Amino acid sequence: MTASVPPSEKGAEVGRRIGVGLMYGLWKPRVLGAWRVPASGPVVLAVNHAHILDGPMLMGTAPRPVHFLIKKEAFVGPLDPFLRGIGQLKVDRSSTDRTAITQALDVLSEGGVLGIFPEGTRGEGDFASLRAGLAYFAVRSGAPIVPVAVLGSGERQGRLIRGLPPLKSRVDVVFGEAFEAGDGSGRRTRKALDEATVRIQERLTGHLENARRLTGR
Repeated sequence: MTASVPPSEKGAEVGRRIGVGLMYGLWKPRVLGAWRVPASGPVVLAVNHAHILDGPMLMGTAPRPVHFLIKKEAFVGPLDPFLRGIGQLKVDRSSTDRTAITQALDVLSEGGVLGIFPEGTRGEGDFASLRAGLAYFAVRSGAPIVPVAVLGSGERQGRLIRGLPPLKSRVDVVFGEAFEAGDGSGRRTRKALDEATVRIQERLTGHLENARRLTGR
């Protein structure tokens, strides 16, 4: 596969099935609110990111196949053709990656699900610092955003494998209410995207707080 080849929906479905087998085989995901993900049409899943397991966990618990924007550093050795084969998108975070942008918009224009870590990289997983990319994709495509909180993936006590939560431990995946990022004007100016980013951050932070109360995490 080359970088210009559109992401495969069938590949993403294969990735979802692999994720289901691994995540439910190794841990105990508890999924709440999956019905809030629209059954069809374009949608952006905005996921908090505190652990390397968050992406695979969402792929295995989301009700639809997900195409994630993943940093190019992950595409090394045999992981490169594998990640491409399951419909994931390689993005160069050091520049404006037009190929990745085009592929992500293609996913949405074809009615698919785009997964984004709006914080850009792993951190506290609290949505404290958002990049403008999420607002751009949502406003440009008109796709609704569904906030997702993955809680418990960073659990350290009792783990046998370094970097992973204890096997068979519970990981909560909480889907929130879908919302529109834009203000209804259709504007795509820098000011409009900045305003959308503020609205998005408020919604994502609110969802995370609710998810923590709901799960006791």
